[in-house]
Order: sequence, then C-alpha cells, then structure tokens
Amino acid sequence: MKDKEYYLTPEGLQKYKEEYKKLRREKKEKRIEMRESRDDLWRPEDLNPDYEAIMGDLGFIERRLKDLENIFRNVRLIRKPRHSPGRVILGSKVFVQSDGKKDEFTLVGTLEANPSEGKISIESPIGKNLLGHKVGENIAIEYPLKINYKILKISSS
Repeated sequence: MKDKEYYLTPEGLQKYKEEYKKLRREKKEKRIEMRESRDDLWRPEDLNPDYEAIMGDLGFIERRLKDLENIFRNVRLIRKPRHSPGRVILGSKVFVQSDGKKDEFTLVGTLEANPSEGKISIESPIGKNLLGHKVGENIAIEYPLKINYKILKISSS
C-alpha cells in the first residue's frame, strides 16, 4: 500500500520542521527529568501519578514525532508557479464570485488548510471542484447546499 502524500508549501514544511525540533527537545528533557527523579517517580508498590504523567507526555511526543517523520518521508512541495496559471492548480489563489459576493481561496494540501485564512484543501468539496477550471467558468458545488461560483481570476499565491 502506498503512503499518503502530503502537499505542503515551503513555509508549511518549515513550520513542521520547527515543531519536530521542539518535540525532540521536549522528549530529551522528559527523559532527563525521569532519570533525575527516578526514585521519587517510581515506587514498587504502586505507580506514582507524576510518573504516569511523564510517561503519558512521552507517549504523546513519540506518536507525534512518528507522524511528523511520516509527513517528511511523503511530502510533496507546493511550488509557486512562475506565471499566472491558466487553470486552477494546487497553490493557486482563486478569486470567485457567488451571489454577488466576491471571495478568494488559496488551494493547499489538507495539512495547511485553514478556511478562516482562505486556505482550502484540494480534498475539500470546493477545492476538488475548482481544480482544473479556467477564468470565466461557472462551477456548481453541492455540499451541503448548492453554491455557484464564477471564477474571476487565477493567480499564483
């Protein structure tokens, strides 16, 4: 089975690399904390709640590190096109109009999607339907309500 590909902008990749470094430091600090207070944290007759908390933190950190390593192995960078693309592609900024209201979306991978910032995933209903279309085209999207968009402009983000 092929691993999922993760589309990230260079800025998005950098953000995940910084998170990875931070988590590696935290993991090291937690292990040092465990070693230094081993006698206080571990009592043979029962598990100390502080020990359990540290182990829980370490488990979370290790799972997140594995997730990030998987992303790094399967990342595909979204490069800005050198010129304005003729069609909507990954990384495009799309200016649309619906019911007289104008809006803009930047098409990104799922990890960077943030609708409040106008970044929508290419896997979202709007993103999927916009991909491949040109300026002037009308797109009808039904999710959960029907929305009609007219593409006004496409630019590199």
